[in-house]
Amino acid sequence: MKKTLSLAIAALALTATAQAHQVWIEQPAGKPAIIRFGEFAENLREASPGYLDGFDKMTATLLTAKGEVPLTATKAADGFTLSQKVGGKDGVVVDGPMNTLRTFKHGGEPLQTWFQMNARYVPDAAAVTAPKLVMDIVPTGQAGQFQVVFKGQPLPKTKLVAMVDSGWEQTAYTDEQGKAHFSLPWKTQYVLRTMHIDRTPGDRPGASGPEHYDAIGYVATLTFVKPDGAAPLPAVPVRPPNKVQAAPAAAAK
Repeated sequence: MKKTLSLAIAALALTATAQAHQVWIEQPAGKPAIIRFGEFAENLREASPGYLDGFDKMTATLLTAKGEVPLTATKAADGFTLSQKVGGKDGVVVDGPMNTLRTFKHGGEPLQTWFQMNARYVPDAAAVTAPKLVMDIVPTGQAGQFQVVFKGQPLPKTKLVAMVDSGWEQTAYTDEQGKAHFSLPWKTQYVLRTMHIDRTPGDRPGASGPEHYDAIGYVATLTFVKPDGAAPLPAVPVRPPNKVQAAPAAAAK
């Protein structure tokens, strides 16, 4: 089953759709926060068993005025449930390395790539926020302006997409300081997404010894709820999670 799942998830990564998949953080009313994997703008949340099993674990940290608090992230059927709710003034950051390497075409060249998912939730998108993740999206303190940071440095000329669950998306490109601006017209939850391919080769531990990769693919998101604006448009219909197809006989051995 595990090999079947790895093949299925790898197949997803070869499609254009895979580039849009992201991890983001939600805070359901009255419940613990949850980490999702899927496509927010298409109302798709992957499940387990299924593509959510592309992650063995996720690391989450609660950011409070008193300091940082490690959180436990437990895999459930529809995401990774965090060990507590997020307070009204608290933030969360998440690091989620995927458990399989996969071939990803970048500039027309196939690269053996290890994908790393970074996610951040902020209680106030108008407040200045310091970067913490390897790849991070943070508010700058100016209305509608955000900065993309990679390994502590601004990332210029990078595509940044703002999304809501009605299917609306707005695309911007960062300037030389890694900053971009969005209009954000609705009173609703937004997820911002960006991606960067770091073509620094390396090796990671694998089940059968070291596994070589040509690049690391970073996908980062920022989630926040805008407290004012126009009434939000209805969410698009829920897309069912992707199913894991049966492996060919040769692959199932």
